Amino acid sequence: MATWTPTTWQEKITSQQPIYVDVDALGASVEQLSTLPPLVSSWEIETLKKQLADAANGKRFLLQAGDCAERFADCTPERITGQLKVLLQMSLVLVHSTKRRVIRVGRLAGQYAKPRSSNDETIDGVTLPSYRGDLVNDIEFSEIARKPNPNRLLRGFERSAMTINFVRALIDGGFADLHHPEYWDLGFVKHSPRASEYQNIVASIAESLRFMETLAGESVGAINRVEFFTSHEGLHLHYEQAQTRQVPRRDGWYNLSCHFPWIGARTTDLDGGHVEFFRGITNPIGIKIGTHEVDIEKLLDALHPTNEPGRLTLIHRYGADKVGDALPKLIEAVQSTGKQVLFVCDPMHGNTSKTDSGIKTRSFDAILSELEQSIDIHQNNNSTLGGVHVEVCGQNVTECTGGARGLDEAGLGDSYETLVDPRLNYEQSIELAMLVGQKLG
Repeated sequence: MATWTPTTWQEKITSQQPIYVDVDALGASVEQLSTLPPLVSSWEIETLKKQLADAANGKRFLLQAGDCAERFADCTPERITGQLKVLLQMSLVLVHSTKRRVIRVGRLAGQYAKPRSSNDETIDGVTLPSYRGDLVNDIEFSEIARKPNPNRLLRGFERSAMTINFVRALIDGGFADLHHPEYWDLGFVKHSPRASEYQNIVASIAESLRFMETLAGESVGAINRVEFFTSHEGLHLHYEQAQTRQVPRRDGWYNLSCHFPWIGARTTDLDGGHVEFFRGITNPIGIKIGTHEVDIEKLLDALHPTNEPGRLTLIHRYGADKVGDALPKLIEAVQSTGKQVLFVCDPMHGNTSKTDSGIKTRSFDAILSELEQSIDIHQNNNSTLGGVHVEVCGQNVTECTGGARGLDEAGLGDSYETLVDPRLNYEQSIELAMLVGQKLG
């Protein structure tokens, strides 16, 4: 580690990075970012790491959820509140069903960069750079909009700061008070076929709290707030580098742009810039593992050399039709190293498909199937599934088919908003939490 610095990744071949025409402007933006106050603290990061270690031992459960790709335009009170509500409600259901404490990690306040399968996109004979998230360029298909703009790094940081600030204010103000979980209801909860089931869970929790407080003779004050952590894919390494620093009275380097960054499935090259960058930061980190070739032993040697509890999370994403064959091999490969990791299932990305009309979607049934298979496979292989990683929306979007209300392909056009990947809407998210909770309980 003596040879590592936040910039040594630049000596490696690094994929999925935008090409900036004005290198001086990029340098100026990175320099400015490096002088701004951090978005999170090392104390929070270390707290999360301890909780993730508990999850790896089956004592907690990780719920990592949020937007596929945040948009600058969605940095509004309504959107942020909606995301926080759906995460709180999903966690409430999971706590009730699993009888385990839930770690709440949002895919928000920084999920502004996205990997792409091609550097370019061609429409009607016109070829322009691909949209790589609002941190890089704009979705509008025009030459000026698609040109990577380093000033967007600062705009993304500012919106991340505003999002974190608002979430913390809500939580500190009692928004997550378990005495009043009815406050979390979204406007369309009454339309959900599982609304009554959810309300029964709420009533049960409220009754349990009243019973505890009657016995204690006083209010359970700690129940009026929850811990909440942030995460995003650490894709744009100039952005991540700018917020990576040493802190007083602690060893190592912390990436203070979020609590829990992860490496995407497209950037796990052992000799690449992402593995080089992530090996040097002290944060707990995640790695997406899919159907691509990965040398698990060497990857763990690089990123998890000391077997530190809570350090490494493997987020597997195979698809409902492949998980039965691939996941046992992953578990065996990890167990052969003698190292402990937290296993988390991402049932979204391996189950993406397109309709006949070209609309990208995901099947709720396939998502649920991969999750249920993963739970069984871990149990059958002396392992523990310690969390779930899903893309959800606090609004009533129509992007994934299926669920209790039976959304079909014809209904996808009603409220299809995502710029990149389909997300579960509120009702589907709560239903998934209920069904998974029952399976784990």
